[in-house]
Amino acid sequence: MKRSRIALAVTAAAAMIGVAACGSGSSDPLAAGSSPVQAGSRTIVVGSANFPESALLAEIYAGALSARGVTVQKKLNIGSRETYIPALKDGSIDLIPEYTGVLDQYFNKNAKATDSNAVYAELKAAVPATMTILNKSAAQDKDAVVVTKGTATKLGLKSIADLQAYAKNLTLGGPPEWKTRPTGVPGLKKFYNLDFKVFRPLDAGGPLSVQALKNGQVDAVNLFTTDPSIADNGFVILDDPKNLFAAQNVVPLITKSKVTPAISSSLNAISAKLDTATLGELVKEVVVDKKDPAVVAKEFLTKNGLG
Repeated sequence: MKRSRIALAVTAAAAMIGVAACGSGSSDPLAAGSSPVQAGSRTIVVGSANFPESALLAEIYAGALSARGVTVQKKLNIGSRETYIPALKDGSIDLIPEYTGVLDQYFNKNAKATDSNAVYAELKAAVPATMTILNKSAAQDKDAVVVTKGTATKLGLKSIADLQAYAKNLTLGGPPEWKTRPTGVPGLKKFYNLDFKVFRPLDAGGPLSVQALKNGQVDAVNLFTTDPSIADNGFVILDDPKNLFAAQNVVPLITKSKVTPAISSSLNAISAKLDTATLGELVKEVVVDKKDPAVVAKEFLTKNGLG
């Protein structure tokens, strides 16, 4: 796919997500006018991070809960984990789609697990007392260090470890949080002893990152493994032999006091139907085909008898 197409597709998806999230016209989904629901309310406030896949998953959660008669409010495109976890803590939101490995590392600075079941068990023990995680899905979307095919061929790159001889002359791109996250620049230094010439803050696996890699503004970049732009541009995902990026199963993170049997069964049923291939196809519909995430979510729920 041409660079202009992916940029337009993601921009359109982001615009549609923004419309769904901000009916009041506010650019801040946590701003006044979308105040926290009072404790004890039956309303579930569903949030998302600021990238299309997270917003899509939030639409799936919201649609399934609505189908079960739960009153739902949506606050999509909140921002990074560093913004929406505090929102969960203060009651601004109640539920958000998450990824087991990075969430484990966020809550547990001594996280060591890497395989799917071990990460899930470690995460369950690390989640704050006011929150809980429900069943994990088989779907995974992992962080990855990605290069162009030309760079991979020129430098003989197959794994992240192969960058060690070249990193001092290369520019790394990623979301701003990658400068300090344990799975970002610090992790690449700790696990692979990589010192890049420059770290360039971009976006969370979005069009800026794709364009920067395509245009040569960065030599390596953080993208997500379900991103359709990887295959469309012939990018190469570098292997991660030291498991810097642990298993990343999609999992609902929810305020514990809001959990009911109906909510648990509804969200667990979604997890039971989601696998990596399915998630990748759903993301492609949003990012490449420019379909409204709410429409894609509804079609998925209807197909699987969940909405």
